[in-house]
Amino acid sequence: MSLTILKAGILDTIQDLGRMGYQHLGINPTGAMDKYAASISNAIVGNSLDEAVLEMHFPAATILFETATMIAISGANFSATINKEPIPINTPLIVNKSTVLQFNSVQNNSIVYLAVKGGFKIDTWKNSCSTNLLAQVGGYNGRKLLKNDTLEFKTEPSFKNISGDYKIAPWKVNENWDADFKNELLVLPGNEWDWLSKEEQQKFLTGKFSIGTNSNRMGFQLKGPALHSHTQSELISSAVCFGTIQLLPDGQLIILMADHQTTGGYPRIGNIISAHLSALTQMKSPDHLFFSLTDHSVAENLFLKQQQHLKQLQISCTLKLENFMLENN
Repeated sequence: MSLTILKAGILDTIQDLGRMGYQHLGINPTGAMDKYAASISNAIVGNSLDEAVLEMHFPAATILFETATMIAISGANFSATINKEPIPINTPLIVNKSTVLQFNSVQNNSIVYLAVKGGFKIDTWKNSCSTNLLAQVGGYNGRKLLKNDTLEFKTEPSFKNISGDYKIAPWKVNENWDADFKNELLVLPGNEWDWLSKEEQQKFLTGKFSIGTNSNRMGFQLKGPALHSHTQSELISSAVCFGTIQLLPDGQLIILMADHQTTGGYPRIGNIISAHLSALTQMKSPDHLFFSLTDHSVAENLFLKQQQHLKQLQISCTLKLENFMLENN
């Protein structure tokens, strides 16, 4: 009832949807960078959407399945193979015992999620299984996965009539909920938006920005036109969140990501809407992006649309899985 890491990737961690409700204590939420993709991987295998999953960046881990189980891979396409045979993403697969999962090259996006049916057997800390790398708690001993680490499964799925190394279930999930998205991130004005003059605000809204090479789970540092505040006021360290856009002293921007600090002292000129965080997290250097202002009504409607699509996927997958399990057990 487990898998083993044969070869560690650059950053493989256990993540769920985050450790919420503790920022006032200085504990940041962490959690999956792309919560939407992580939820999709769980929906495909019939898990709760907030079940812990394995988050991987490229180069990703090489994984040995010690036990037959059902898996789903979502998010990025890293040209995954089972025993060197190509397998699809966003599709449930039953993998047999002693099979090896590898990720060979990046086709698109930057973060991949692996869910197993029933979930991983991970102790919770502050009501979450997410790995907090800075505090070294949560997940797998508070750290990234290393060679020979073993992850146990909560349950032992029983599959019959499965021959070969794996079997692909006869359906695929469509993860696209907003076909119109094209590198334009919608932004709500931040608390210090008015610290920019009208000219500087227009520069923000018309400028072309790119993801810097020193970006990570804490923040995406951007390269683009330098912006300057017209106020000399000192900002008292104030609350920040996933998606907060801060103006740095050199005029460049940083977007806070999943491992962001709980407070910050730089001007908060905007916040990426929740529905666009998934697309943002899958960007990488030197991908470019643009910003466009919106309001709370639009942000709320897009978030509800995204969550409705996710709920519909979950219901559909649950029904299909029930029939599939009856036919194969």
